[in-house]
Amino acid sequence: MKIHFRKIANADEPLQLHETVDVSRVVKGRKDILAVAPLSVDLKALPAGADCVNVVGKLSGEVDMLCSRCLTEVKRPMNVPFAETFKWLKQPVLPDDEDEELIYIKDESVDLIPYVEENFVLHLPDSVLCKAECLGLCQKCGQNLNEGTCSCDNTVIDPRFAGLKDFFK
Repeated sequence: MKIHFRKIANADEPLQLHETVDVSRVVKGRKDILAVAPLSVDLKALPAGADCVNVVGKLSGEVDMLCSRCLTEVKRPMNVPFAETFKWLKQPVLPDDEDEELIYIKDESVDLIPYVEENFVLHLPDSVLCKAECLGLCQKCGQNLNEGTCSCDNTVIDPRFAGLKDFFK
């Protein structure tokens, strides 16, 4: 999925990019993600001045994650906005007044896949819940407390007074 600066600058209308991207390799080491559906990428490349191109659009897909409290599977739809501005540098030296919003490119064309993957990873939730009132798992026996209670004694004792717990027995 590449864009060429000269083609976009000479085009009468924006360049439409529609593609599906497999992003499963960028989340490979995460244990909370079970599966990732291919990402549907809908982008539009527009000329934005001298040697600049704006690429805007959205990324959409679905991620199967584990609930951070009870470890049940949760399907999470992803709708990620995408907006990047690329500037083509004709000389290989970066300018002194470097703009943080621009991505400087040394070649006349740029591959958008790494930027799509980066935006996707940045919009992944840190943790996900199956429902807002999820009770989680019992700390002692591992029973899912959303499905029923267990017979474990879960009274919390201040560790400073734990020695006094059996004093009156």
